[in-house]
Amino acid sequence: MAEPVEEPSNRPSGPWGRIKNLKSKRNGSNTWQVVAGSAVLGLVVATGAVLAAGPWDNGQRKAERQLAAAADRTGVAHHGRRLPGAPEPAPSAPAVLGALDTAVTRSAPQDPASLRSALAPLIGAPALGTQVAASVIDTATGKQLYGHGAATRMTPASTVKIATTTAALSVLGPDHRIATTVRLSEDARTLTLVGGGDATLSKAALRSLATEAATALRESDDGREGGEDSVRVTYDTSRYTGPERHPIGKNPNIAPVTALMVDQGRLNATVRGPATRTDDPAGDAARAFTAELEKAGVEVTGAPREARASDKARTVATHHSAPLSALVERTLTNSDNDIAEALARQTAIAKGESADFAGARRAVTAELEKLEVPTAGARLADGSGLDREGRVTPALLTTLLARAADPERPGLRPVLTGLPVAGFNGTLSTRYRDDTGATGLIRAKTGTLTGVNSLAGTVVDPQGRLLAFAFLASGSTSPSAAESALDALAAALAGPGG
Repeated sequence: MAEPVEEPSNRPSGPWGRIKNLKSKRNGSNTWQVVAGSAVLGLVVATGAVLAAGPWDNGQRKAERQLAAAADRTGVAHHGRRLPGAPEPAPSAPAVLGALDTAVTRSAPQDPASLRSALAPLIGAPALGTQVAASVIDTATGKQLYGHGAATRMTPASTVKIATTTAALSVLGPDHRIATTVRLSEDARTLTLVGGGDATLSKAALRSLATEAATALRESDDGREGGEDSVRVTYDTSRYTGPERHPIGKNPNIAPVTALMVDQGRLNATVRGPATRTDDPAGDAARAFTAELEKAGVEVTGAPREARASDKARTVATHHSAPLSALVERTLTNSDNDIAEALARQTAIAKGESADFAGARRAVTAELEKLEVPTAGARLADGSGLDREGRVTPALLTTLLARAADPERPGLRPVLTGLPVAGFNGTLSTRYRDDTGATGLIRAKTGTLTGVNSLAGTVVDPQGRLLAFAFLASGSTSPSAAESALDALAAALAGPGG
C-alpha cells in the first residue's frame, strides 16, 4: 500500500519577511477591507494583523497576542473567572471573542441560489477526483447555504483534527496543561520520570526537570540508606495504554504514540515536517533526562529502565506544557500529528476511557455528540487523520466550526484562531499566493493523503458574514491540481475577486 502523504508538521510560518501592502481586489485600496457592522469583525482584523505580524513567538502569533492585550484593556472579551495563577487563554482568543460578543446589526445572509451558481462550475472539476462532498453554512444561523453530498461519509485526512481539537477543548478547557513529573522514591534512591502525554516536551524542559530533581536530592538531608550518593533512574509511561504504533505503521509523519517523548521522537530535532523517528521515544527521553541529571552533579547508577513510580514516591519536579489553547492552535496551524494524537488521548483520559486509539475514538465521538454535532456514520479512526479508515461528513466539520464561533462557547475559539491563514502561515503558507481577494481572508485546515484532498475552515463573505465550509475529495491523481481546485472553491465563497 502506498505510504500516506501528509502536510508537514511544524512548517515555517510563511512569507513573513518583507510583506508589503497587499491590494484588495474588492476595493482597490492598499489596506485590508474591514467589514463594518459585522459580528465577525474581530476575525477579519485578526487576519489582517497576522499578515503584518511575522513569526510565532513561544507558540503564539505576535500580532494576535497584541490584539489580546488591547482587548483585555477594553474589557470586551468575556472568558469567565479564572483562578489566581491559572494560565491565560490563547492570546488570539480575546480579540475574536470581543468581536463575536459585540452587539451589532448583521447584514442579510447570502442568497443560497447565488452561492450555488458560483460553486456549480467548480465542484465538478476533474482534478478533484472521483467523489466530492461539500457543505457551507452561515455560522450565525447554522443554516446550510450550500450542500453537495453534505451527509456523505468521506475520508477526512487532516481535517479530522478539527474534531480532535474541538473535543479536547470542550472536555478539558483552554487553560488545561499537561504535566510531566519526576518522583523520588521513599528511600530517596530512585528517580522516576513520569510521562503525562506532553508531545511538545523538549530537551530544555528535561534540563529544567533534572535541575529541580537534583536540588531535591541535595535537600533530602543526605540521609539515604547505606549512605550512597547515587540514584537509579526509571521512567513511567503507564498513562497511555494499548499499542504505541499508529495503524499506518512506521511513518516519518508520526512517532510511536507514548505518554513520554522528547522533541516528538525526532532523531534530528531541527528537522521540521516528516522526519526520521526513534522506535523508542520514552527510552530516549529517559536517557536524555539521565544525561541532564549527571550534568547537574547527580551520580546515576546503571541505565534507565521502565517501571511505574511507587505510590509512596513524592513529586520533586514538574514541567507543564503550554495551555491547551496554544497546543490546539499549533496542532491546526502546522497539522501536527503527534500533538493531535496526544490531545485525543487526553480527551479519553478525561472522559474515563482507555488511553488508546479505541478509547480516544469513543471519547471524541461522545463529546461531539454532546455538542450536538451530526455524527451519524462517522468513524474517528484516529486523532490525526493519518488513518484512511476514518470517515466524517462535510456537515460534521462545518457544524464543529459553527460551534467554535458560537459566542456562548468561548472556550472553543482556539479552533478558529488556529486555522492556517491563506497565503501566510502553516499548511496554507504556499497557497493563495496570487494576491487575490481570498488571500488572508480564508482560514482553513488542509488534509492530504494519497488520493485524498480536503479543505475545511472559515471565510468572510461579501455580506460580511462568517461562513464555515468543508470540501472533501477522493480519487484524485494530482495533489497539486486537487489543492488548486479546492482553493478555487473556498475563494469563490469570498465573492467576486476571491
